[in-house]
Amino acid sequence: MQLGMIGLGRMGGSMSERLRRAGHDVESYDPGVDSTAASLAELRDRLLAPRVFWMMVPAGAVTEQTFAELVTLASPGDTVVDGGNSNFHDSQRRALEAAAHGVDFVDVGVSGGIWGLEAGYCLMAGGEREPVARLAAIFAALAPPGGYAHVGPAGAGHYVKMVHNGIEYGLMQAYAEGFELLARSEFELDLHEIAGIWRYGSVVRSWLLELLTAAFAQDGGRLEAVADYVEDSGEGRWTIAEAIARDVPVPVISAALFARFASRQDESFAAKVNAALRNQFGGHAVSPARERPGAS
Repeated sequence: MQLGMIGLGRMGGSMSERLRRAGHDVESYDPGVDSTAASLAELRDRLLAPRVFWMMVPAGAVTEQTFAELVTLASPGDTVVDGGNSNFHDSQRRALEAAAHGVDFVDVGVSGGIWGLEAGYCLMAGGEREPVARLAAIFAALAPPGGYAHVGPAGAGHYVKMVHNGIEYGLMQAYAEGFELLARSEFELDLHEIAGIWRYGSVVRSWLLELLTAAFAQDGGRLEAVADYVEDSGEGRWTIAEAIARDVPVPVISAALFARFASRQDESFAAKVNAALRNQFGGHAVSPARERPGAS
């Protein structure tokens, strides 16, 4: 099957390679790297109708601009796939805009990261049944056995991926807190060894634990080369916003997101308020500004 891949970053480039290995014809466009096409218009001209354009570009303005250009370039019967981490509301809107041009739109949540080239990608597709079915050969090549599904109408693919990433936040935070406690214990524990044995037979075994074991292997389990600063892609925020809209309690996911916020603070004003209040009502000592207890 032929496909035009737009965006050849860490995900798009590896996905293109996996498709080629499976025998598919992949044309590509990315202004930042070598591609088979120098523009979206040229990419269109290199594809046979009905065309499939697969966007793997950052969510937000880049996706919006790329989609807007594509729907004007595409012909009726073509399909635009958004495989990035777009907000599901945007995907619902884009499906309607594409339909007005006679173009099909499919939103696909993609999970697998940099390991997907060899292990495959989990794919969560949203859209009308017919265009999703036409992409079955592409999905089968990208995913491991049993690793893809048509989860619902337009927007559903990115909705499921959003919740997937919210769950991921919670799982990662649980591992983070547990291993911090192990690291601060009275025992000289080998964190690399512990993460390693937990991969086999333990009820907390997971792929995330395998990745943590690999990270610990690089420096003996202390992560000294890694800064204690954690970014977020935005999907945890969307998950929490949707939970609020649906009156669904998500305390673990919320706490995990707030822990990431806390990791980015050089100093905490909230902690200053707490210290000042303790001093006011109980006369408890207050450390001078910018001085941490125990700091040398």
